[in-house]
Amino acid sequence: MSRTTASQLSAALAERFGERLVPVPSRCGEITVEVAPSDLLDVCRALRDEPPFRFRMLMDVCGVDYLAYGQGEWLTEDATDAGFSRARQPTILAPAGARFDPRRFAVVYHLLSLDLNQRLRLRAFTGPDNPPVVPSVTPIWASADWYEREAFDLYGILFEGHPDLRRLLTDYGFIGHPFRKDFPLSGNVEVQYDPERGRVVYQPVTIEPRTLVPRVIRDDNRYVADLKGPGAR
Repeated sequence: MSRTTASQLSAALAERFGERLVPVPSRCGEITVEVAPSDLLDVCRALRDEPPFRFRMLMDVCGVDYLAYGQGEWLTEDATDAGFSRARQPTILAPAGARFDPRRFAVVYHLLSLDLNQRLRLRAFTGPDNPPVVPSVTPIWASADWYEREAFDLYGILFEGHPDLRRLLTDYGFIGHPFRKDFPLSGNVEVQYDPERGRVVYQPVTIEPRTLVPRVIRDDNRYVADLKGPGAR
């Protein structure tokens, strides 16, 4: 088994795909590249079949919601009763006709080449469409089947061409996508046993959204180095 270094793989990717792949900076030496959904299938086939790559194993596919990504919500010197932003503006489903930030939803593919002893992370943003859509890679890697169903279930990302795209983890009739950042933490329905009907029934959730973890900045000897005693950590 030959070993391809990260720099060799990066050079091969740049030579083969040019501007179709955009390198993503890494602090740990891992290789991540971005690809447009329109180029996804062609790029994935080349990564699987061509000798310089041979990424024949798809290890994982996952959705990502970058809503509010990079916002410094905890950068404050005062205690507040706002807590986490996710509970303040809940959304079960985006309204019809809504448009998303083009870089809000992404699909991330983790590839493995046993021949080259190398890994690659591929990321495709879905764009502004509602619902978000990318092509299915199940014709290239059969293992994508349940991974894509999971991303559809939890993030509402559609995979065009998937042979059986339906929910995988949530219950029948579930409304919304629970891993979206604006989905309410308390959910939208709850279940309980109804003794009169003799079965479990669904009803609107009765828990009111509330702040469980306030944002607090403490200035005591646990956090300020000048207040710590000798030898304290």
